[in-house]
Amino acid sequence: MRRALISVFNKEGVIELVQSLSVLGWEIISTGGTYKLLAEAGIKNLKAVAKVSGFPEILDGRVKTLNPQIHGGILADRSQASHLEDLKNQAIEPIDLVAVNLYPFKETVSRLGVSEAEAIANIDIGGVAMIRAAAKNYQHVYVVVDPVDYQEVAGRLDQNELDFKRKLAAKAFAYTKDYDQAVAGYFAGATELFLNFKKVRELRYGENPHQRACLYQDSGQGIVGAEVLHGKELSYNNLVDGDSAFNLIREFGWPAAAVLKHTNPCGCAVAENIDQAFAKAYGADALSAFGGVIVLNRGCTVAIAEAINQVFAEMVIAPAYEVQALDILRQKKNIRILRVNLTLPLLESKDYKKIVGGILQQDFDQQAVTEKDLKAVNEILPTKNQLQDLLFGWSVVRHVKSNAVVLAKDGLTVGIGAGQMSRVDAVEIALRKAGVQAEGAVAASDAFFPFRDSLDKLAQNGVKSVIQPGGSLRDAEVIQACSEHKMSMVFTGFRAFRH
Repeated sequence: MRRALISVFNKEGVIELVQSLSVLGWEIISTGGTYKLLAEAGIKNLKAVAKVSGFPEILDGRVKTLNPQIHGGILADRSQASHLEDLKNQAIEPIDLVAVNLYPFKETVSRLGVSEAEAIANIDIGGVAMIRAAAKNYQHVYVVVDPVDYQEVAGRLDQNELDFKRKLAAKAFAYTKDYDQAVAGYFAGATELFLNFKKVRELRYGENPHQRACLYQDSGQGIVGAEVLHGKELSYNNLVDGDSAFNLIREFGWPAAAVLKHTNPCGCAVAENIDQAFAKAYGADALSAFGGVIVLNRGCTVAIAEAINQVFAEMVIAPAYEVQALDILRQKKNIRILRVNLTLPLLESKDYKKIVGGILQQDFDQQAVTEKDLKAVNEILPTKNQLQDLLFGWSVVRHVKSNAVVLAKDGLTVGIGAGQMSRVDAVEIALRKAGVQAEGAVAASDAFFPFRDSLDKLAQNGVKSVIQPGGSLRDAEVIQACSEHKMSMVFTGFRAFRH
């Protein structure tokens, strides 16, 4: 007779699992509330763990399975004659399956006002020990920690597949690792950092062909959770660019489109409908858009698909696709087509960057700026249309590598200066990109202007209004320059560096 030890806090699906085992003639050993639930369900061949161990549960349940009769039965290597002899001499019966899940420690400590005594009460000891013991001896013992696996396990018991049992063991070790990290994190407070990422797949290579790379995920949101509808496998650079595109397009409520290259937008636009937004965004800098990532915050239409098929694009990202639009896009063999959910609230609260010898952590930047946050700093006030463009420009410049300046007009980026060593260089590039369209445009800067030279250049090219964080020692000089040039200026009070 084979035996299973069942001891679960999350009792979802456990009755069905045990019924399947019972039909196959397995003896069931169980503890506490699980035993009571199974007894009430009429499970046959059911035995309390105390009957097996010969020792009652003590210390309010803190000690019930920590016993040689239990752990000997789990850990015995059936291929070792000495182990079998020990079992015989100590009258220990082997245990062939362990289904255990643990006290809800993470859920408990995540609640407000939880005392340390309550947290400690939810630290599982015996459960972790049984899971690790069974996982260590996976060649002889099935270990099941996730109710999702119950049905599959019950259906494959007679096959004794070693690869399957090893897969269950790997999942069990990952489960106890996450659990122990949560406990360690609780006691360590902010002095240690524990990150949990699951490997999704190997990538062909990293930023360059000589670099090996792979993808790990935590929440699986954003571009990591996107559905690939067509095209080549996503590369390291595709994922980085796609993440930048995802974060940029989430800024906008209006129909919006953008084209990005090397994580920077070439063009971005909002409009009355998504067709207009795409046409404006791509036309903003069609030369730079070659081979870029196209992102939409509305469904991709036939008109957009036909336009994309006339150019070279690496990837298209949208929340939906018209059926015919998808057929058109699929005519190109290699273009990557992704469907991504833009409506889910992000679970991200922290942002991380690896550096040699350490890792940096900061709050995830979700600082939105609205009209009421703006502070007019000179006597010239922006018009209603200029205000809309200022806020649009600020939403874009937040996603441009620093030093960054964006020129915008009528819901369109007409010039973008990205990643420059001086702010005046960023201004000059944005003006060169904009050409005559700088006339009547607004300018957004991701950080303050340290000198008036940038404002003089903007004014000389027809820029009428400026949005920037403020905070320079020469703010008065910069504001004076705007007044002299009859330009309005507003401060956000927030900087938007992106490194």
